[in-house]
Amino acid sequence: MLSEKLQEEYIKILKEELMPAMGCTEPIALAYAGAKAREVLGKLPDRVVARCSGNIIKNVRCVVIPNTDGMMGIESGVMAGIVGGDASKCMEVLLGMNVESIAKTREMLHAGVCEVEFLDSPVPLHIILELYAGEESSTIEIKHAHTNITKLTKNGEVIYENDEDDGSKYSYADRSLLSIEGIKQFADEVDLSLIRDMLDKQILCNMNIAYEGMSKNYGLGIGRIIKESYPESVVTRMKYYAAAASEARMGGCDMPVVINSGSGNQGITSSVPVIVYAREKDISQEKLYRALAFSNLLTIYQKEFIGKLSAFCGAVSASCSSGAAVTYLAGGTLDDIKNTIENTLADIPGIICDGAKVSCAAKIATCLDAALMAHYLAMKGKVYEASTGILKEEVGRTISSVGYIGREGMKQTDKEIIRIMLSK
Repeated sequence: MLSEKLQEEYIKILKEELMPAMGCTEPIALAYAGAKAREVLGKLPDRVVARCSGNIIKNVRCVVIPNTDGMMGIESGVMAGIVGGDASKCMEVLLGMNVESIAKTREMLHAGVCEVEFLDSPVPLHIILELYAGEESSTIEIKHAHTNITKLTKNGEVIYENDEDDGSKYSYADRSLLSIEGIKQFADEVDLSLIRDMLDKQILCNMNIAYEGMSKNYGLGIGRIIKESYPESVVTRMKYYAAAASEARMGGCDMPVVINSGSGNQGITSSVPVIVYAREKDISQEKLYRALAFSNLLTIYQKEFIGKLSAFCGAVSASCSSGAAVTYLAGGTLDDIKNTIENTLADIPGIICDGAKVSCAAKIATCLDAALMAHYLAMKGKVYEASTGILKEEVGRTISSVGYIGREGMKQTDKEIIRIMLSK
């Protein structure tokens, strides 16, 4: 029987991670920082210094910022937040951008108000903004998570500081309680009235942007190309809706996405394929809620070992979770679910993250192919043996090992990716 403690902590985890966000989360984090620093300063600045870690630079340079009439880049994200952002909206900080604020943002960008500096930090997600207006100033520091403010100053005086440098204070739920067994038990037994609203929000937002991506011209139009080029099937539909949602989001669509582990693409990939599969197979709404709870928590569990940002593509973790959730929906046992995870991680644990961009949609489609193949293998009783590559005897150890590779083993890879991206 599901314990009250486990149910309470898992719901806290979901509430912390499943939040609506407009656009790619890294430029939105910059906009949030800009809006908050301007709020502290109390006026528009005449000079801004944006110091950003490599992973922030990597994930901002190639995506269109929503509600900005096509702006791209670090300076644009920062200045849009300063001029027209509302920090109280968190990851929907640019919701209120209008014609006037867009024009003012462009004017300040043209005047060269914002300068960008590389922040050589061991923390992958690290932002420091300095705003100056005459003799007045404000600074903001964000670390570890997109809205996790660790320091605020005004005119050199510290007005807020969180001295926990390991990131342990940006979340409050006990993630050490996450396990495959616990996640499945939660999905099976949780009182759905406690999570239905947030999952309804995820279904509504993430499917709406999927339909938007299929109907409008974003990027290469990969969703429609998959639909036109592959035989019609539930797998094809899972791939093209998820890819289309990602492409719309990366292409500047201003519709919100319910994110997972700080990423809209992970939010899309851990939900849209599961929704499409359940609807295709005429599975009950109750069972869909339970499968979404499973998929979301499994993505969070995997990302705990990797971190918010790294050189490891988050589509791998989220697709792995979707594949395992499909096994769950198909009536698979706990062992079948574990085997789906092992089969997926035997196949695609090496896809690199070379920044947020429209081609993330293609990576999502590719990862879903692997995850669905892993599902079909598992349902036939087929699983790669422990010691096949990095696979371990127990699935939790496999997840931990993959996470270690993404977090520690690929640090130099991440530096080289950033160097290549920034080189002329």
